[in-house]
Amino acid sequence: MTIPFYIVDVFAEHKYAGNQLAVFLDAQKLSSEEMQTIARETNFAESTFITKLDQENNAATIRIFTPEHEMQFAGHPILGTSWVLMHKIFEKRTERINLSVPIGDIVVYQSDDLVWLQAAQPEFLDVFLAEDFSSFSNLSPDDFDVKFPIQEVTTGSAFVIVPVKNATVLQNLMLNQVKMDGWLRAHCKTNHRAFYFYCLEGTKLTSRMFCVENNQLVEDAATGSASSCLQAFLLKYYSPEIQTINYQGDFINRPSQIYFDGKLEKDHFDIKIGGKTQFIAKGEWEV
Repeated sequence: MTIPFYIVDVFAEHKYAGNQLAVFLDAQKLSSEEMQTIARETNFAESTFITKLDQENNAATIRIFTPEHEMQFAGHPILGTSWVLMHKIFEKRTERINLSVPIGDIVVYQSDDLVWLQAAQPEFLDVFLAEDFSSFSNLSPDDFDVKFPIQEVTTGSAFVIVPVKNATVLQNLMLNQVKMDGWLRAHCKTNHRAFYFYCLEGTKLTSRMFCVENNQLVEDAATGSASSCLQAFLLKYYSPEIQTINYQGDFINRPSQIYFDGKLEKDHFDIKIGGKTQFIAKGEWEV
């Protein structure tokens, strides 16, 4: 049996940047175990599997897998899959689609060359101490931006948001995989455990995401789900209105640009993240 697949770069201003994504069609033919095995074979940060396609209503149902586990929500797979659907799959030209993922329905739309998603309402979880990081990183208390807390936030997938002073701190960041993983397992409220370090220098926002998968320390090139958490965090603690670009992936030679457009009004978070997608390849996958 063969199924069609596409490869795209997401949050990428040009090819061979941003975050890679493999999108598989006709995935209703696959078992969960087969999807996980294929995601492990591609070894991208995530792969998506389209299990239902509704051409009439410009809608689809997808599942999202990292090489290790299934995700309930993830930004770059949703945007990249939506771009593939809009530009390569749907017969009717559309700039707005409905994508069903495990946490629910996500509205995705295109404006000019950017594809945007509307994130769910955030949940703000535990706050942590800067001193905790001395046990698994090279960070000192002076490296943190004390104007902001260190806090776990989720809009579907949870991240510990960590503000640091500047891009030099970000660039020089070192983490002990085993000790970091132990800390995340001991302190995080959800099964998705990761750090999202960022700095805000003037109006420039720069970030790095780290997690542990398959007993390896992994850095992501562009993380839409973490960006939605960071946008919620900044709306709460920095400004009730944000239009900016989050620069991620610069330190691993996969420069990414994640567009923020958010507003906080009367405790309601309007969180939108967007980005450009670059088409790389298509083919047939032998299952």
